[in-house]
Amino acid sequence: MKRPACTQEELIAILLAKQMRNGEVGFTGLATGSAAALYITGIPLAAMAFAQQTHAPDLTILLAGWCINPDLSQLRALPSAEFDNALQNLPCEAQMQAYPGHYAVRRGDVDFGFGSGAQVDAEGNINSTCIGDSQQPRVRLVGSILLPEHMTCFGREYLMMPSHQARTFVEKVDYVSGVGWPGGQSGREALGLRHGGPQWIVTPKAIFDFDRQLGRARLHSIHPGVSPEEVRASTGFSIQTTDVPTTPWPTAGELSLLRQVVNPHGALIPHYNEA
Repeated sequence: MKRPACTQEELIAILLAKQMRNGEVGFTGLATGSAAALYITGIPLAAMAFAQQTHAPDLTILLAGWCINPDLSQLRALPSAEFDNALQNLPCEAQMQAYPGHYAVRRGDVDFGFGSGAQVDAEGNINSTCIGDSQQPRVRLVGSILLPEHMTCFGREYLMMPSHQARTFVEKVDYVSGVGWPGGQSGREALGLRHGGPQWIVTPKAIFDFDRQLGRARLHSIHPGVSPEEVRASTGFSIQTTDVPTTPWPTAGELSLLRQVVNPHGALIPHYNEA
């Protein structure tokens, strides 16, 4: 049987949705720039809304830290700022305008979140602060923002990397903005971290998970149409590509639900173009 056509972003969104459990709270923020916004905001929102429509009706979407269970099907475009008029006027279950509110990040109320950076390394550390020596960096980035909390207070973190290149996937990040698995589970515990940590690294080429004993990223799956050689060449740390499965393809029914119910206007993920 011929498999239905879909975009890579649709494939990733449906795969992520299947990792979510009923009753959980998921958090994502807003990113600027088309690729970053797609991976950090669009795909995560599509995944969470898809989960609500299927196996997790009581999952809670916490968008930008204050908008609870927005009606994402009403969006015509992704909001460009945390208090964008389009977001403030979007129908939702509730709005939190005071901290800590009903869901507090540092209280451990968030089960999973989505973050990103300019670099990620073999231990799952993420860098969004600078490239080069921190005292005299070649490039200054946006800063840690909420990444320390994402990587320590949330139950698990999905690192969404829109660029999978050797310069972004490095052996050791130039600056640790959010801590991964240095020394594995015992290494995190030695730092006083007994909660959370990165679950996956999601890229346009592959999915990585972690050997938590070794504290090392490993390939979980390679996306259809991408070769193991391409993934190795794009990753600046050693990885094993033998017998790594292909990321599963969504069904026609899943794609129909995603396109017609979750994302009818193509705001979260651009609609598939059959041309």
